[in-house]
Amino acid sequence: MSAGPFDPPPILTACCRQAPSVNQKSIRSMPSSRSLLRRLAPLLLPLAALALSAPLRAGPAAPGPALHPAAWDRQAETRALDAALLNRITWGATPAELARIRELGPQRYLQAQLHPDPNARLPAAVQQRIDALSISRQSAEDAHAAQRKLRQDARGAAPGPKQQAQRDARAISRQRADDTATRAFYRALYSPNQLQEQMTWFWMNHFNVYAAKNDVGTYIDQYEERAIRPHALGKFRDLLAATLRSPAMLVYLDNTQNAAGRINENYARELMELHTLGVKGGYTQADVQELARILTGLGVHNPAGPPKVRPALRGQVAQDGLFLFNPARHDYGDKRFLGHTIHGAGLAEVDEAVNLLARHPATARFISAKLAAYFMGDAPPAAVVDRMARTFLASDGDIAATLQTLYASPEFTQSLKIGVFKDPVHYVYSALRLAYADLPPIANPRPGLAMLRQLGQPLNQRLTPDGYPLAQSDWAGSGQMTARFEVARAIAAAPQAFFREGGDRGPVELPRIPDLLREHAGDGLFARLSPTTRDTIAQARNARDANTYLLASPEFMRR
Repeated sequence: MSAGPFDPPPILTACCRQAPSVNQKSIRSMPSSRSLLRRLAPLLLPLAALALSAPLRAGPAAPGPALHPAAWDRQAETRALDAALLNRITWGATPAELARIRELGPQRYLQAQLHPDPNARLPAAVQQRIDALSISRQSAEDAHAAQRKLRQDARGAAPGPKQQAQRDARAISRQRADDTATRAFYRALYSPNQLQEQMTWFWMNHFNVYAAKNDVGTYIDQYEERAIRPHALGKFRDLLAATLRSPAMLVYLDNTQNAAGRINENYARELMELHTLGVKGGYTQADVQELARILTGLGVHNPAGPPKVRPALRGQVAQDGLFLFNPARHDYGDKRFLGHTIHGAGLAEVDEAVNLLARHPATARFISAKLAAYFMGDAPPAAVVDRMARTFLASDGDIAATLQTLYASPEFTQSLKIGVFKDPVHYVYSALRLAYADLPPIANPRPGLAMLRQLGQPLNQRLTPDGYPLAQSDWAGSGQMTARFEVARAIAAAPQAFFREGGDRGPVELPRIPDLLREHAGDGLFARLSPTTRDTIAQARNARDANTYLLASPEFMRR
C-alpha cells in the first residue's frame, strides 16, 4: 500500500523488521513532529530508502581554495577521512574535536584517545551536576545498608507498612540506576576522553546487567565506575576479574544463590558463552558445571557483620566493599576445567579460572570479532579479526593494543568510507553533540534519556545478559526510522526542553543553532552527502528544518 497524503512514510516496511521497543506514545507527544512528517513525506521517502539500503555515497565537496584540482581532491579526501575517523572513535563530531584532530593529526589524536589523560576534566557545570547526583553523595555500601534497614525494620509489620518499606527500598535502587544513566549521558556528551567513554558503554553492554532486577540498581554506579571504566582500554583479564567481583553481576546472574551442594550454573554459563569464549568456544556442559563449582561462595557482603565460618576457614574470608567470598559456601573439591585440574583452594581457584578464560585463544577471537564488528560494522573481514586476535594473545589481552591493530588495518580505513549504521545510543549522542556544540552544557538530560527509551535502547535496561544487539538489521526497521526523524526534529527545533529544570516551563535564552551543513562546509564532516540529501536539505524553509533533514539523513545514520 502506498503512503497516503496524511500518513507518515512507510520506510521500506517490507524490507526491514520493526525496531524493538519503540515507545510510540512518547514519540507522538513530541510537538508538531507528526504533522511535519506528513508534509515532508515526498521529500523524505528517498532519504529513508537510502538509509536502509545503501552505504555512504560520495557527494560533491564544498568549494575549496585556488588549488590544482588534484591537490584539492586529496585535501578534501583527507579531511573527509579525518572526520570519519573522529565520528567512529568518539560519540560524534563537534567543532572542537574537529579542530583537535586537525591540530594533532589523526595518528596523534588516535593515540591520545587510546591512552586517555587520567587528569582530563569535564566542564565545571557538568561536573557540578554529576556531583549533585545521589550516587555522588552516597556510596553503594551506604545505600545498601539503608535498604537493609528499611526491610529489617518492617519485619513483623502489617502488610501496608511492609509493602511501603519494600517500595522505599526499591526507590533507592531506581534512583541510583537513573543517576548512573545520567552520569553516563553527561560523560558521553562532554568528556574529552571520548574513546574511553565509548568503550565503557561497549563493555557495559558486553558484560550486561539489568538495573531493574532485585537491587542491581543500587550497585550499578559502582559497577560502571570501579569494574568497567578503569579497565575499558586496559587488560581484558583485569576487566573480567573486576566484573566477576562486582555485586551487580553476582546478583544479576544469580551467583549469590550458588553454594556448595546447591549449585546454580547461570553465571558460569554466561561467563563462558557471552563474556569470554563465545558459544563456539569449545567448552562443554561439564566445564559449565565445574566453573559453577569454582564460583561458589562469591556474593554480596551483609552489613550486619562477617559471615559465620569455622575457625579453620576464617583466614579465607575475603571482603572488598560489598564483595564477599564466603568460604563456608564454597565447594573445596578439586575441579577439571577446560582441560586443567584446579585444586580446591578457595578464592585462588577463581583467579586461576579467570586466567584460563582471559588467555584462551577462543576468547581472543571472540572478543576481537566483537570489537571489529562494533567499529567496522556487520561481518568484519576474517583477516582483521585474525590479526587482532594475535595481538590480543601476544599482549596478554591489552585492549588498546588490540584496537590499535584494528585501526591500523587498511580494511578499517576502507570502512571509514562506507560507515557503520548507528544504534540508538550512537544516533542520539552524536546528534546532540553536533547540534548543541555551541550551546551551554545541557541542564536537563531527561529528554535525551527519554529518546533512548523511545528508540528502544535505554541505558542499563536490557533484560537479557546478551546486551543490546548492534547489527544494522536490529535498528533499521521502518518504525525506528520514523522515530528517528521525530527525534531529529525534537533536537533541531526544540532545544529548550534540554535546558529547563524542575517544573520550569518558561522560555530559556539560548544561542541560535546554526545551519549545521553550512557551518561544517569544507571541514570534511559532510563531504559524502549524496545529491539527493543535499537537494532535500536545500528545500528547507529555515535552519531548523535544514538541521532536521540533516540529522534524519541516511548519511547521519552512519558513523
